[in-house]
Amino acid sequence: MASRIFSSHDLKQVGIWIRVSTEDQAKGDSPEHHERRAQHYAEAKGWKVVEVYRLEAVSGKAVIDHTEAKRMLQHIKSGRITGLIFSKLARLARNTKELLEIADVFQKCQADLISLQESIDTSTPAGRFFYTMFAAMATWEREEIADRVAASVPIRAKLGKPLGGAAPFGYMWHDRKLVVDSNEAPIRKLLHELFAEHKRKKTVARLLNESGYRTRNGARFSDTTVDRLLRDPTAKGVRRANYTKSNGTGKGWSIKPKEEWVLSEVEPIISEELWQECNQILAAQKQNPRRSSKKPVQLFAGFAFCICGNKMYVPSNTPKYVCFKCKNKIPTGDLEGVFHEQLKNFFLSPDDVRKCLSEVDQNMKRKEETVASLIKEQTKVRKEMDVLFRLYARDKISADGFASRNRPLEERLNQIDDQLPYLQGELDYLKIQYLSRDQILTEARDIYSRWPELQRNEKRSIIEHTLDRIVIGKDDIDIELSYIPSSKFMPNGQQNVTDSLQPPT
Repeated sequence: MASRIFSSHDLKQVGIWIRVSTEDQAKGDSPEHHERRAQHYAEAKGWKVVEVYRLEAVSGKAVIDHTEAKRMLQHIKSGRITGLIFSKLARLARNTKELLEIADVFQKCQADLISLQESIDTSTPAGRFFYTMFAAMATWEREEIADRVAASVPIRAKLGKPLGGAAPFGYMWHDRKLVVDSNEAPIRKLLHELFAEHKRKKTVARLLNESGYRTRNGARFSDTTVDRLLRDPTAKGVRRANYTKSNGTGKGWSIKPKEEWVLSEVEPIISEELWQECNQILAAQKQNPRRSSKKPVQLFAGFAFCICGNKMYVPSNTPKYVCFKCKNKIPTGDLEGVFHEQLKNFFLSPDDVRKCLSEVDQNMKRKEETVASLIKEQTKVRKEMDVLFRLYARDKISADGFASRNRPLEERLNQIDDQLPYLQGELDYLKIQYLSRDQILTEARDIYSRWPELQRNEKRSIIEHTLDRIVIGKDDIDIELSYIPSSKFMPNGQQNVTDSLQPPT
């Protein structure tokens, strides 16, 4: 099979965030300019702009409760958009706490933040460092708070005071004491009795749900909920406090040493014997677990496409990626081998890499000089128009004289105003792509040689950070890397729209 590498971008739906203060607008920093610049960046990436969020003259100190901010976050959570473009971080939010909250939502929803001035695009390998940096800031902030809270927990626990959070299922807080809840306690007792009889957590959950019972928040019982309630000794009259600690956001909890636990007596719901019986069953099942039927994620799952356009999957009965539409297939080992070989062809060409990066760097410098020149001319034209207006206001020049002199200046200013956001959008694209390519190429020089030694999760991570898709044909494979710019933005490409200094038609 022959193979080749080229660039491609999926049609990604994004939004544009516009927040320009009244002061900035007075200085000529218009919302329209920011919108057009972001539009052109999206066009360069091959993305589709489907929403624009406008917060003109809104303070950046607190934006998260603004109607447009709520609408934007809802669109991120629902998948309406998967990226947000804005001119700079201060335009998104000046409040660090709100910026961390917004970044956290985007990361959890696997959406991208694109800040043009800071050259941050989290859809690129280099840009993803932004999430790492902000996650570290958020962790530090949480740990500072957690340390202060943790110091008071053992004292409060020994005094029998609430430590925050809800009471265990079957109990409630009354006068700052844990007492039996007459509505939930019978359900908690039935849960243990059913498990002692059937010895299956899923069976217990099903029987409870079929009987119309629900958890405190109205959800259906699950096997994990059943497991947690069975292990909790509160039901037998022993309340544990200060026995767990968080491992960090999304990383679960771990058990503290037993000497740090704080135990206190509460009214039991079930007997000690029933609790012991249930937990002995759980312990025996843990020693002899049933084999998990969960299959490991294939290396190219989600990235392998057939030439017909359909995704390819690895069925359980064959070690091959298969297109269920046209029956095209390729062994999983062969596909990994082709990808590995292409890493060698691409990453082990330092002269080509240096030449490519140098050409893009020179191209960016030319474009930066052009943008700077236009901004300088824009300032000059505006000053000349101001002088003409003052002369006209003082009757130093006639209306016809003012019109004839001002008209060409106004036309030129309109041309510059149209050209600038277009050129800046293209330059934003090149800068971000250059940073991403430079980082990934620098760090990936030894990927080819280390590939056979890498763990499966490490290989998968590299694929997720470097690959757009692999298109598998009958006789060839097209590998589309995510960080190679389109040819129209390369110095020797078929199209170099910046040099013409013309806005898109």
